[in-house]
Amino acid sequence: MDGTATPPRYPVQVPLHNEPLGIWDSFRTGQRNVLELIPEIATRQPMISGRTVKRWHMVMEPAANRRILKEAVADYPKSDVTKLILRPAIGESLFIAEGAGWHWQRRAAAPAFSVRNVQALAPVMTAAAERAATRIAAQSGRAANLLDEMVAATFEVISDVTFSGGETFDRAAVHRAIDDYIAGSARVSFLDIIGAPMWVPRPSRLFSAPAMRSMKAMADAAIEHRRIVDPNEVPDLLDLLLEGEDPETKRRMNTAELRDNLLTFIVAGHETTALTLAWSLYLCAFDTDIQDRARTEAKSALGSRAATVADLPNLPYIRRIVDEALRLYPPAAFLSRTAKAHDELCGREVRPSDTVMLPIYALHRNHALWPDPHRFDPDRFADAKAIDRFAYLPFGGGPRICIGASFALQEAVIILATLLARFRFTEVPGRTPKPVLILTLRPEGGVWLNVAED
Repeated sequence: MDGTATPPRYPVQVPLHNEPLGIWDSFRTGQRNVLELIPEIATRQPMISGRTVKRWHMVMEPAANRRILKEAVADYPKSDVTKLILRPAIGESLFIAEGAGWHWQRRAAAPAFSVRNVQALAPVMTAAAERAATRIAAQSGRAANLLDEMVAATFEVISDVTFSGGETFDRAAVHRAIDDYIAGSARVSFLDIIGAPMWVPRPSRLFSAPAMRSMKAMADAAIEHRRIVDPNEVPDLLDLLLEGEDPETKRRMNTAELRDNLLTFIVAGHETTALTLAWSLYLCAFDTDIQDRARTEAKSALGSRAATVADLPNLPYIRRIVDEALRLYPPAAFLSRTAKAHDELCGREVRPSDTVMLPIYALHRNHALWPDPHRFDPDRFADAKAIDRFAYLPFGGGPRICIGASFALQEAVIILATLLARFRFTEVPGRTPKPVLILTLRPEGGVWLNVAED
């Protein structure tokens, strides 16, 4: 031996560039992976600023994030580009609305996502985990695309908890419409960047418009049907939202508002959790020691059955794997806000109309906040309370934190534990997934892993 230390091996990441290009230059040079907007220095600095078409700031400092997302949230509404992309699909739902329109909807919807109601929906997650395990078992002994399997599993969950027993709701058609719209809306167009009104056609989105109209019509019909029938024995999300009422204004959602919010939950609620699971499985295949430790925990808690909500207290290490996957590969890896008032962040002036970006991917890999930040280490979350709340933002933060965060985490742990208890996953040479951020942080080409029954 020559005494040369073996260099550490890290999970796949995107090599960030040395100079900030800005949104305009990214569009001009034809880049589509939004992660490539982020300069490497963003993983070492609290804030960087520049100007392309307009002034912009990237913020990676927890106290500044707290101000943007919590203390001065009204001064930092979601960017116009975000709204232009998503409004055609989900209208003025919780994800898009601002001010009073957001407040009353959040108050009306919050009870649906209480701990009790989320736990009551867990049997749907357990059943989906069992079906996913059955499908994966049929591929044992060969490589399988686990991203496709996780998308199938999480779509089963979200469709079952939104429109359970809905004969008037064509789930396959809805899935196709969502995929078509995401494929079109993910391409940020020049018209979005300059803020052109929505009546100006976006060629990349025109093909998905008929499918979106059909999906909305089906959702409206399912909602109207549910109004005239008895609620389910175990209320699903539609039942809970139909009963939801803003305690301050006594306002309830009409059919269009219900539809837009349900479609928001469907669009956001299955892809993001599927990505979390796919990246978690990739990371477990990447580090077999961690996978073995997780498998031991899962087998001890579950034996050969699928996980239930009652098992969650006995699966702390698997929960840490999910948390660490969300750190390394946050599905919502890049947030954008538009400043509406003069402010100061990290000692730097922010002016009205400045673009303020929160590159969550860089925040979660910032060397000032995370030791050896590119390393896969679930034990970072052994004491989650020791982590600054605004240094770790997989679900956002402040009053607009994702309303379905607890739902997503419960689902991810139930499915991941079920699979790790039954299968061993190993990497496929030459099939390392590349993180690509378009609308969400996706593994380009899928997550192909060798599957063996344990």
